Amino acid sequence: MIYPSIDELLKRVDSKYTLVIAAAKRGRQLRDGATPAIDCNSRKEVTVGLHEINEGKIKIELPPRGGHGS
Repeated sequence: MIYPSIDELLKRVDSKYTLVIAAAKRGRQLRDGATPAIDCNSRKEVTVGLHEINEGKIKIELPPRGGHGS
Protein backbone atom coordinates (compact mmCIF):
# COMPACT_ATOMS: atom_id res chain seq x y z
CA MET A 1 0.00 0.00 0.00
CA ILE A 2 1.29 3.44 -0.95
CA TYR A 3 1.20 6.10 1.71
CA PRO A 4 0.24 8.84 1.44
CA SER A 5 -2.37 7.79 -1.09
CA ILE A 6 -2.90 9.71 -4.30
CA ASP A 7 -6.48 10.46 -3.21
CA GLU A 8 -5.23 12.07 0.01
CA LEU A 9 -2.56 14.07 -1.81
CA LEU A 10 -5.00 15.35 -4.44
CA LYS A 11 -7.00 17.01 -1.64
CA ARG A 12 -3.99 19.33 -1.19
CA VAL A 13 -3.43 20.31 -4.84
CA ASP A 14 -5.50 21.06 -7.93
CA SER A 15 -4.13 18.27 -10.18
CA LYS A 16 -1.77 15.35 -10.50
CA TYR A 17 0.49 17.55 -12.60
CA THR A 18 0.80 20.09 -9.78
CA LEU A 19 1.51 17.28 -7.33
CA VAL A 20 4.33 15.86 -9.45
CA ILE A 21 5.94 19.26 -10.01
CA ALA A 22 5.69 20.21 -6.32
CA ALA A 23 7.07 16.88 -5.09
CA ALA A 24 9.97 16.99 -7.56
CA LYS A 25 10.81 20.58 -6.65
CA ARG A 26 10.72 19.82 -2.93
CA GLY A 27 12.81 16.69 -3.49
CA ARG A 28 15.50 18.81 -5.18
CA GLN A 29 15.42 21.29 -2.30
CA LEU A 30 15.89 18.48 0.22
CA ARG A 31 18.68 16.91 -1.84
CA ASP A 32 20.41 20.29 -1.94
CA GLY A 33 20.37 20.59 1.85
CA ALA A 34 16.98 21.99 2.89
CA THR A 35 15.77 20.85 6.31
CA PRO A 36 12.78 18.48 6.19
CA ALA A 37 9.60 19.99 7.68
CA ILE A 38 8.57 16.63 9.18
CA ASP A 39 10.06 13.49 10.66
CA CYS A 40 9.82 10.74 8.06
CA ASN A 41 11.13 7.18 7.98
CA SER A 42 12.07 7.45 4.31
CA ARG A 43 15.45 8.70 3.13
CA LYS A 44 14.13 9.35 -0.37
CA GLU A 45 13.73 13.08 -0.91
CA VAL A 46 10.62 12.92 -3.12
CA THR A 47 8.88 10.62 -0.63
CA VAL A 48 9.66 13.04 2.19
CA GLY A 49 8.30 15.84 -0.01
CA LEU A 50 5.06 13.93 -0.61
CA HIS A 51 4.65 13.41 3.13
CA GLU A 52 5.28 17.12 3.73
CA ILE A 53 2.65 18.02 1.12
CA ASN A 54 0.18 15.58 2.66
CA GLU A 55 0.65 17.10 6.11
CA GLY A 56 0.22 20.63 4.80
CA LYS A 57 3.79 21.65 5.69
CA ILE A 58 4.63 22.86 2.19
CA LYS A 59 2.93 25.85 0.59
CA ILE A 60 2.30 25.25 -3.08
CA GLU A 61 2.03 28.43 -5.11
CA LEU A 62 0.07 28.04 -8.31
CA PRO A 63 0.78 30.25 -11.32
CA PRO A 64 -1.92 32.79 -12.15
CA ARG A 65 -4.68 31.46 -14.37
CA GLY A 66 -5.38 32.86 -17.81
CA GLY A 67 -2.01 32.31 -19.43
CA HIS A 68 -0.40 34.38 -22.16
CA GLY A 69 -0.17 37.47 -19.95
CA SER A 70 -3.93 37.70 -19.38
